[in-house]
Amino acid sequence: MNDDQLLRYSRQIMLPQVEVAGQQRIMDAHALIIGAGGLGAPVALYLAAAGVGTLTIADADIVELSNLQRQIIHRTADIGRPKVVSAAEKLAAVNPEVKVNTVQAAMEGEALDVAVRDASIVLDCTDNFTTRFAVNAACVRHRKPLISAAVIRFEGQLTVFDPAEPDSPCYRCLYKDGEELAERCSQTGVLASLPGVMGSLQATEALKHIIGLPTLRGRLLVMDAMTMEWRSMKLRKDPSCPVCG
Repeated sequence: MNDDQLLRYSRQIMLPQVEVAGQQRIMDAHALIIGAGGLGAPVALYLAAAGVGTLTIADADIVELSNLQRQIIHRTADIGRPKVVSAAEKLAAVNPEVKVNTVQAAMEGEALDVAVRDASIVLDCTDNFTTRFAVNAACVRHRKPLISAAVIRFEGQLTVFDPAEPDSPCYRCLYKDGEELAERCSQTGVLASLPGVMGSLQATEALKHIIGLPTLRGRLLVMDAMTMEWRSMKLRKDPSCPVCG
C-alpha cells in the first residue's frame, strides 16, 4: 500500500477493527453489484470510495428521467445512456484506483453463474423476484456471500446470506414460490431517500463481511420510514428449502 492509499483510506485504517490488514482485504475484494438503480447507486459509490479493488456492475437498462429522483449516481445529462456506463464514469471520478467492469445485460443463465463464481461477494440491488431467486441460487452453488436489500414505498429490508456457513438460511428460505408480491417502485412508488438509506447499509454489511466482522447473517432488518421504527427478525435455515436445504 503506497502513501497515497494510506492517506486516502486513513479514516478506515485508523479503526482498530480494520487497520492496514483489513484495508488490504477490501482492496483485494471483487464485488458483483447486480442493479445500478436506487440501491445499486449508493452501494457502488460507497464501495468504490472505501477501496474495494474490483467492482462488476450489471444492469440492462438505460437512464430515464424518472430514475433521477433516487438513483443518485446518474445525472440529467445521462438520460438515454446505459446505466452501467454512467455509473462507471462516476466511480472513476470518485476513485480511479478501483477497477470497474460493466455488464449491460440482464443477469441470468450462464452469464450470472460465471459472474457470481468470479466475485468474492455479491450485492443484490434488483427489484424483481425472478432475478433475486436466480442470484440466490447462484450464490448457494458457489458458496458466495449475498448482501440482499429491498425498498418499496416507505419500507426497507436488509439481510446477509452466507452459504459458506452451514447454518445460514438463503433467500429462498425467506420467500417461497407464490409468496412474493409482484410490486416495483414504478408501480407503487418509493421515497427518494429510502434507497440511499438501505443501499448505504447494504454497502456497510458488505464491507464488514469483507473485513471479517459480524454481519446481519441470520437476521432480517426491517425499516418503516413513516414511523422511523426498526425491527429485527431472526431467520432460520429451512431444512426443506429446495435451494440450500
